[in-house]
Amino acid sequence: MTQSEKRLFLIQSLLKERPEYRQVETPRDPEGQRQLLRGLMNVRPPQAADPDFLRVQDAYLHAETAARGITDLADLTPVQPGLYVWQGDITTLRCDAIVNAANSGMTGCYVPNHRCIDNAIHTYAGVELRLACEKLMEQQGCPEPTGRAKITPAFNLPCRYVLHTVGPIVRDRVTRRDRELLASCYRSCLELAAENGLESVAFCCISTGIFRFPNQPAAQIAVKTVRDFLAGNTSVKKVIFNVFKERDNEIYHRLLSR
Repeated sequence: MTQSEKRLFLIQSLLKERPEYRQVETPRDPEGQRQLLRGLMNVRPPQAADPDFLRVQDAYLHAETAARGITDLADLTPVQPGLYVWQGDITTLRCDAIVNAANSGMTGCYVPNHRCIDNAIHTYAGVELRLACEKLMEQQGCPEPTGRAKITPAFNLPCRYVLHTVGPIVRDRVTRRDRELLASCYRSCLELAAENGLESVAFCCISTGIFRFPNQPAAQIAVKTVRDFLAGNTSVKKVIFNVFKERDNEIYHRLLSR
């Protein structure tokens, strides 16, 4: 199968799963097809998939990620020993684990083509990630508390694992509890990475998007928590602060230059 044929196969397979979507027309252009496929994956409930679907999906996603360009941690230059700032797409980063800013349901973003990191990670990992998260939540029996972390395989992402954490939602102003919970997110992810013998972890800017934690204090908490953790005896030796906005890039470089 060509990449186009794989994409059409996946779209048709997902449309057949949902009777209410069977009248949806598939766009002729590749980008329209990509958007439809992503949207269908985003709304798909956590359930097992046919082996043929998974085989085609995995080949398709690996090729899509390769086309977007994979960045290897080994090719990055640290700002300080063991500490990196990287402005790029975290779903294309090859390291031991990346961190997903999740919600308390922990099974990903269900809004079609939403631009949050939760949506992107679940999209490029493939449908098995949502099912893996659902199984963890079934075992837990309640929503994920803020400040904790879970680990899953990364499936079709270049990294090996995904660490999922729920950051604090800032209401009117940042409280002491908000700061404590954000620090707990970073610490919980690092502790879980160490428990699994991982050496490198890439953090997104937890809670700074729709959860409304201000960028500067969020970065200060992130840097301090990571530095304190790395000062101890741990398998984690390299931490990447992954940023999307130029503002965050400047903030982290300034903090790490001190």
